[in-house]
Amino acid sequence: MRRVGVLLILLALARPAAAHPVPFSYLDVRLDAGGAAGTLTVHVFDAAHDLGIDPPQQLLRPEVAAAQARRLESLLAARLAFSSGDRSLPIQWGSVDVLAEKQSLRLPFTLASGRLADLRVGARLFPYDPQHQTFVNVYEDAALRQQSILDEAHASTEYFSGGARGTLAVVRRFVAAGVQHILIGPDHILFLVGLLLLGGSLRRLALVVTSFTLAHSITLSLAALRLFSPPARVVEPLIALSIVYVGIDNLMVRGGRDVRQWIAFSFGLVHGFGFASVLREMDLPARALGWTLFSFNLGVEIGQLLIVVVIASALAALRHRSEIAGRRLAVAGSLIVVVAGTFWFVQRVFFV
Repeated sequence: MRRVGVLLILLALARPAAAHPVPFSYLDVRLDAGGAAGTLTVHVFDAAHDLGIDPPQQLLRPEVAAAQARRLESLLAARLAFSSGDRSLPIQWGSVDVLAEKQSLRLPFTLASGRLADLRVGARLFPYDPQHQTFVNVYEDAALRQQSILDEAHASTEYFSGGARGTLAVVRRFVAAGVQHILIGPDHILFLVGLLLLGGSLRRLALVVTSFTLAHSITLSLAALRLFSPPARVVEPLIALSIVYVGIDNLMVRGGRDVRQWIAFSFGLVHGFGFASVLREMDLPARALGWTLFSFNLGVEIGQLLIVVVIASALAALRHRSEIAGRRLAVAGSLIVVVAGTFWFVQRVFFV
């Protein structure tokens, strides 16, 4: 009896797996001079679940599939999105095909006319199943160019076409991403502010900024190319320590000693790994990796220069009006830099 009971339990546990044998969908997108089109293939179990049809095999009958096509298209259109640049691409569905041997339905569609420079795909087709995945194949001029897997944790992918238009799309996309990252990164901004608090000649500040730029460009490239990439649990606390260090150095500087360019270079290597963590979260176009790195780094530099111009100009204006007020601000600002860096260090070591 005990063996029979165990067998019944195993059969009960196995039933859900057998009932849903293929938690996958397949999305093929084809790009050429004529435009963008493709097919979406979904398992009848998933479609039937969300359409409320039981048993699912009813959808393998062509007349039932045709009758339910409009409902299925409406359901999927709300969970599948295409865009190119800033333009959303509406989906125009074709006639549904029944693939009985695969227990699936195939829905052809068209997106746009004319060659696209880039294509972004977002898909969460069957959210009731957290294990569901969508396999995306992108073809350009009949050649398979990119493959991606979309799931609950990674719901979008991006493709950049070959040629000048694709390169321009890469530049626009990643320059903007670089600017955004530096401007919304308080730790990177505070490190730069710490380096600028003591002021100095235009030549001195240019040397400091150039050292930081050179250093983080090196490590950003190493990490993006997957040649060397330390884990975030090491990089993030080190970035916080770099902020503490620059603040303490400002408070301890004596006799005209100024080693900020070496501080900028040394810790710029660490900050470069921090910048690279953003790139790892994106779908880097393998065919234009060089342009991707250049564009993201250029964006970081543009954002960095905006910060430097504003802060350095404000500090110079204050010192011009009152040298004493400038020195007091440097001391107070350096203390704030040390406190903020210490807070981030403790947070990133003990509370992450």
